[in-house]
Amino acid sequence: MSKLKYFIIAGLLRVVGWLSLGNAQKIGKWIGLLTWKLPTKSRQVTDTNLSICLPDLSDTDRSAMSKASMIQTGQTMMEVPLMWEWPVQKCLNLIKETKGLELIDEAMSSGKGLILLAPHLGNWELVGLFFSSRYKMAALYSPPNMPEFEDYMIKVRGRLGSELVRGDRRGLIRLTSILREGGVAGILPDQSPRGKGNAYAPFFGMEVRTMTLVSKLIQKTGANALITYAERLPDASGFRIVVKRTEPGLGEKDPVVATTALNRSIEHCVLDIPEQYQWEYKRMRHRPPGEANPYKPDQVC
Repeated sequence: MSKLKYFIIAGLLRVVGWLSLGNAQKIGKWIGLLTWKLPTKSRQVTDTNLSICLPDLSDTDRSAMSKASMIQTGQTMMEVPLMWEWPVQKCLNLIKETKGLELIDEAMSSGKGLILLAPHLGNWELVGLFFSSRYKMAALYSPPNMPEFEDYMIKVRGRLGSELVRGDRRGLIRLTSILREGGVAGILPDQSPRGKGNAYAPFFGMEVRTMTLVSKLIQKTGANALITYAERLPDASGFRIVVKRTEPGLGEKDPVVATTALNRSIEHCVLDIPEQYQWEYKRMRHRPPGEANPYKPDQVC
């Protein structure tokens, strides 16, 4: 059954991979619009997150942002097969502008490793392809439930030699080694972490569980850290790669100070293009003990 499910999913990915960027984004737009109009869980989570994170928006503006966000998320979903199935150069040709690449050059010239933080903003799959085309790079990932799909994912994401590293103890040792060798490590920093490697820090004013991995890697390796995203440009014209500095304190030993700096770094990027952030993710579901779960107000964490 698992293999059958994999073949169906892989087949769909390959079919969508035949589309142009414009057609994929059009389909994604309608998927997002339909999901927004119907009483879906994604719409509910999006509205909850926006009310918490952007409280100054009027009801009208919040509704418009919710609609725009779900359209953009639909487009992101439809772009993933293109990033996985298209030839690499065809994907890279979608990058029409760059901003802040001098920060990468500056960080790499120090001889230290570089941690590239890529939140769920814009097209993060394109970010991975772009930087792995330029540097020796490893990316942290969580394995999917289907072993067959994991093999496929490693193959397509590693087409340019990027090494995919599992988020377990052995994987983290490997990531540390790569950074000590002066390599580049890619991390999605806005996931709600499991296990003990976390602290509670404000994200748009609400304390949520946040990964301490980044600060620990900086302390162990002396690596630099920057934050990046691929902004979707209008009318299927392509993408802009943006690189920004992170907030001071990211490598502090105090986990609250470090994770607060991490979340602030993410916030500043999100506020650049808030409609392209994945507000459909339950980022606030893990809160300090005794605090209410905003997605299920009758439950406490």
